[in-house]
Amino acid sequence: MSDHTTTGTDWWRNAVVYQIYPRSFADGNGDGTGDIAGMRARLPYLAELGIDAIWVNPWYRSPLNDGGYDVADYRNIDERFGSIDDAQAFVDEAGGHGIRVIVDLVPNHTSSEHAWFQAALAAGPGSPERERYHFLPGRGDDGELPPSDWTSVFGGRAWERCPDGEWYLHLFDSTQPDLNWEHPEVRAEFESILRFWLDRGVAGFRVDVAHALAKHPDYEDVGDRDQRDGPRWTEGHPFWDRDEIHPIIRSWRRVLDEYDDRMMVAEAWVRADRRPLYLRPDEYHQAFDFEFLSADWDAEQFGGIIEQSTTAARDVGSNPTWVLSNHDVVRHATRYGLPGGTDSAAWLLDGPHHLLDAEQGHRRARAAALLTLALPGSAYVYQGEELGLPEAWDLSTDVLDDPVWTDSGHRRKGRDGCRVPIPWEATGPSLGFGDAEGWLPQPVGYAALAAAVQHDDDGSTLNLYRSALRIRREHFTADFDITMIDLGADVLAFERGNGARCVVNMGAVPIAIPEGVVLLASAPLDDGELPADAAVWLAAH
Repeated sequence: MSDHTTTGTDWWRNAVVYQIYPRSFADGNGDGTGDIAGMRARLPYLAELGIDAIWVNPWYRSPLNDGGYDVADYRNIDERFGSIDDAQAFVDEAGGHGIRVIVDLVPNHTSSEHAWFQAALAAGPGSPERERYHFLPGRGDDGELPPSDWTSVFGGRAWERCPDGEWYLHLFDSTQPDLNWEHPEVRAEFESILRFWLDRGVAGFRVDVAHALAKHPDYEDVGDRDQRDGPRWTEGHPFWDRDEIHPIIRSWRRVLDEYDDRMMVAEAWVRADRRPLYLRPDEYHQAFDFEFLSADWDAEQFGGIIEQSTTAARDVGSNPTWVLSNHDVVRHATRYGLPGGTDSAAWLLDGPHHLLDAEQGHRRARAAALLTLALPGSAYVYQGEELGLPEAWDLSTDVLDDPVWTDSGHRRKGRDGCRVPIPWEATGPSLGFGDAEGWLPQPVGYAALAAAVQHDDDGSTLNLYRSALRIRREHFTADFDITMIDLGADVLAFERGNGARCVVNMGAVPIAIPEGVVLLASAPLDDGELPADAAVWLAAH
């Protein structure tokens, strides 16, 4: 067991969780797609990094129309990733390194290849099989119009018409039909799925689209309310963040409470003032704090997010859960290189790409790492973040795999740029990802950021993360106390309960470093000054 093993039923409160997108992490069999064999081979790397847990994106049987978030069988592993025995071996071997494993739960929708949905299509209108999903007759003289004005997150309408005339709901791609969570068989099935994986030793679940399970019983039109997937809508929305969700969550929590030290974290894109509802003592243990994903590099914005998130979590007995990047957003090393206020997702397609200052983005990403890892609560690190990987923003449209590209009518490039295979070596057909070219091409600049290149470079981002995770355990996890410190409009600074401080210079000119013993810095320190776009950790004398 490694010396960073977390213990106790509340291990998740200050854990550092590493997110693996299996297709793009490591390819163990040379077919160009990442797999469990590759993940197992890289466990020593993750143990050396110093993480507490791994969150695995969906590895279930799937046609991969949406990168695995279209699940055809929740109790089996897709053959491109391996087998159920491989998954069990991964959980067991990770545990041998002192690392817990969290798996993805996708409860809002299944794949259209799921046995339930195939049975529903075959059974026809009015059948019990269709009651597990949302099948409705259309509007208009001949039912030719969809049942409501709901639109898909990926683009276009959220209803697909069957040859028999009925329509089914899909808030995402048409190959992802939404389940009807009012149906008792759906609720019972997912409680069984939870137990299936808990019995195999997983530490918990990251719950996909946790804010979407409940739909208005009459499928009322949205009208002029916002339909996008994010915390922008008003209360009482027909399909986002409805109060009927919470009894479902409580039923899951009862299942988890039958086991020792298990947890759930919600992907709940809700307003910050609504997030505490998901964190009540009998609901989720955690919910992602996503506000950093849309914040400009601005001390006031970041400070406001920190104060609001820490206070809200404390009030319901939970803890903040910090995120800088994940498999759905532009990597922060690129976001922070764009001018403030830029819509990074739109910038991927339309540019202008000369606005990107890659060096600035790199500096800020390193500083942001120290910022989040010094905060109270847990931190989720997306694979490659520890290498300082930027977005592969210049992928040609002919290689795009994300359904967002097609469903949006080519108006949104999608999420492939943050899902490009990880570079492990400076050479080879896929830079050490595998023995063949990867399923997405890697940018030329990835070779210089490969893990092997950074391993022995004391100034590398990889070694910054290794040092940060080691020092964090000693200085930033003993309590959840935080006090904000005013060091000027362009400086974000705070002190933890033991006196350890984090200072981030988010301005354009160097600042004097406050008194204290320097524990770690994201950039070289000269003449007692902290450069622009840099962070430092300080211990009291």
